[in-house]
Parts: sequence; structure tokens; C-alpha cells
Amino acid sequence: MTQFLRQRQVFDATNQAVGRLATRVVLALRGKDKADFLPHLDRGDIVEVTNIDKLKFTGKKLEKSVYHHYSGYPHGLKTKTVGEVYAKNPGEVLRRAVREMLPDNRLRQGMMKRLIIK
Repeated sequence: MTQFLRQRQVFDATNQAVGRLATRVVLALRGKDKADFLPHLDRGDIVEVTNIDKLKFTGKKLEKSVYHHYSGYPHGLKTKTVGEVYAKNPGEVLRRAVREMLPDNRLRQGMMKRLIIK
């Protein structure tokens, strides 16, 4: 098996829509932008996203989009809007978008560790 080196890709989030930026990040994390892509191997790059506090939201996504979390107990459904999460931690919005776009398999955890949000 040939040796490969992980490159560092830097994305600037200034005036970028969350979903469009997340798709570019996912392609780099999975390695789909390389000619030797194989879906069962983790050959993606290290991805760094800068200026995360300057993301652009179109429409009323900050007020109308919600995140749900269920604790497992009765009346344990917690709901937060994207605006609440973004105000507390802007990087969490992008992190959740990227996590949901990655395949739900054993490779996802390693890919998420290579995502650096500043």
C-alpha cells in the first residue's frame, strides 16, 4: 500500500452560507477531491475553517431552524434555535452541519477530529 500525506486546507467562512461551506469541508475531509478516492479508506485532508463568526445566514434560518436533543426521559426533548446556538458558539453550527453530511460509519469520528474551527 502506498503512503499518502495529509494536506492542510484552509477555508475562509467570511460571507459564506453554512450549507455551501459545509459541503466543501466534507469533500475535503473525505478525500473526494482527490483522484485516488476510495469510500472505505480515510484519505482526507486536515481542514481548518477561519472567521467562523462571519458566516452568512439566508432567510430566517436563525429564528426558524431548530436543533432537537432528546435525553431519553419523559419530557426530555430539548429544543434550541440556530440563533441561540450561533450566539453561544458560532463553530457549533458548522460542526453540526458537517457531522450530519458525513457518512454514519466508523470513519466519521476520525474525520471530525481533523476539522479545526477557529
